[in-house]
Amino acid sequence: MSSILSVSQINTYISLKLKNDPKLRGVAVKGEISNLSINSRSGHIYFSLCDESSVIRAVMFSSSAAKLRFSPFDGLSVVAYGNAEVYERDGIYQLIVSQLVPDGEGGAYLAYLKLAEKLSKLGIFDAPKKPIPRYPEEIAVVTSPTGAAVHDVESVVSKRYPIAKIKLFPAAVQGAEAPESLASALKSADESGADVIILTRGGGSSEDLSAFNTELVTLAVSACKTPVISAVGHEIDRTLCDLAADLRAPTPSAAAMLATPDIFEMISEIEAIKRTLSSLASARAKAFEEKLLRYKYALSAFSVKSRLESRRKELSDIKESLKRLAERREELSKIELSGLKDMLESLNPKNVLSRGYALIYKDGGIVSSVDKLSSGMNIEIAMRGGSAEAEVKRIIGDENEV
Repeated sequence: MSSILSVSQINTYISLKLKNDPKLRGVAVKGEISNLSINSRSGHIYFSLCDESSVIRAVMFSSSAAKLRFSPFDGLSVVAYGNAEVYERDGIYQLIVSQLVPDGEGGAYLAYLKLAEKLSKLGIFDAPKKPIPRYPEEIAVVTSPTGAAVHDVESVVSKRYPIAKIKLFPAAVQGAEAPESLASALKSADESGADVIILTRGGGSSEDLSAFNTELVTLAVSACKTPVISAVGHEIDRTLCDLAADLRAPTPSAAAMLATPDIFEMISEIEAIKRTLSSLASARAKAFEEKLLRYKYALSAFSVKSRLESRRKELSDIKESLKRLAERREELSKIELSGLKDMLESLNPKNVLSRGYALIYKDGGIVSSVDKLSSGMNIEIAMRGGSAEAEVKRIIGDENEV
């Protein structure tokens, strides 16, 4: 006997069964829309798909609904792409829709998905993206020569970056000959030496944009060695060329803006750089000037000229000091000589005569002692005012002499 399951358990079991069945993942269901309801708060779309005998509930969440390129309505025949799942709370299975297209576009969309899957496996969409040059000299534009896209590009570039050259590589952008024409134009643009390629055309229906979803054109975009900006259709359109390109733009004008810098912003940047460089140059010059002054002072202190000047000053100081010393010594010598002169003058025998004393000479020499005399000896007596000759009569000794 089988075990008893709760309602939640059996709903969960059935939900897992559906989720694990690969045939119910990524299914495409064709039917008419009925009971359409859009939640104003969440943006989710609730509806049913029906044919002449059956009905299946469906829901399209807001993240997928935001990508719709048309407004669905009751009675519209569509092809819905998504997964079959169970809403466990109510025990109802429903289709979780990720893509919704009108019935006439269903086959084309299936082909688009299959080609996208094929190219994705080849690594076309995951290849490293080439950077867009910031200052292009030449821009190659691949588009119809009669469409508005090329005029939009030229208008934007002439205002933003007028020094860039624009070279048109004309191509058919819709119709049976468009894929081959676009691929050939892309090859020529890539070989032209341009800095960047803009692949573009204006908006249109899915059928109008079909050339940009072909394998030939997508591979031609991927093969370009020159960076490619793809701007095909409106912002909501997403072609295979967009995925293969190095950068996608929503419009031709936006592509031109992405391909070029704004010359007025460049001028502002240049002025700011000039001011910064001027300030830095002034600061560096001032720093160098101060450094040179320090070097100048250092060199001046250790230069030969400075050292000679220093030695000259030292010699001058020494000379001045010697001069002052010599003068002092001269003054001292004069004083000393004056003293000695005074002393000599005081000791000069002739000076004694002026004070009333007399000197006795014998044969031109001074008689310094009485014992040098003898009776009858002729002597000369020098006195103040002159001298006299005399004869010694007798010798009288000094009574106090011992």
